[in-house]
Amino acid sequence: MIGDSPKKIFKKGIWEDNPIFKQVVGICSALAVTNLMLNSLIMGLGLIFVTAFSELTVSIIRKFTPKHIRMMVQVLIISVYVIMVDIFLKAYYPEMSKALGPYVGLIITNCIIMGRCEGYAQNNPPLNSFLDGIASGLGYTIILLAISFIRELFGFGTIFGYKVFGDWWTNWTIMVMPPAAFFILGVIVWWARSKTTEEEKEGGAIN
Repeated sequence: MIGDSPKKIFKKGIWEDNPIFKQVVGICSALAVTNLMLNSLIMGLGLIFVTAFSELTVSIIRKFTPKHIRMMVQVLIISVYVIMVDIFLKAYYPEMSKALGPYVGLIITNCIIMGRCEGYAQNNPPLNSFLDGIASGLGYTIILLAISFIRELFGFGTIFGYKVFGDWWTNWTIMVMPPAAFFILGVIVWWARSKTTEEEKEGGAIN
């Protein structure tokens, strides 16, 4: 993995090892903030920032961190970056901070970040780790936006708050409710895994 090219790192983070539909981690926040696309975008950008810089920091100090306390050190590093995001939102986007509620703070316990810090940054150079953090965050954000696109469009008739459907449209109340997120995520996971199976079969046939 040390020799991974940026292209390979992004391919893995966005598709091959996508944290949501491949690893099935970090889905709590994915289901909680996807009623509106703007909420999903801000949450995704926050996670990209925290994951990328947490991995970068963990990678830089990995050779100096005693093994028996490395998990505590990683949690401390992640907490610092999450607090930075939380303070930034409260200072410049207070309404968004209220909309996301406790889920910004819960980024600290997000399995995606902990997994990438321990599984990748702990064994790879800083630049690769930083890119891996961006790639994993992007993979997470893309799924969030896909879910919220469907929920906001059919639930509110808008995209990023802009009206798409006219007065003729009747909003689907179910799309605003949490069960809709579970259903949409299930469909996305099914589609992605079916697509992967097809690619593996095609690859096997070629070989």
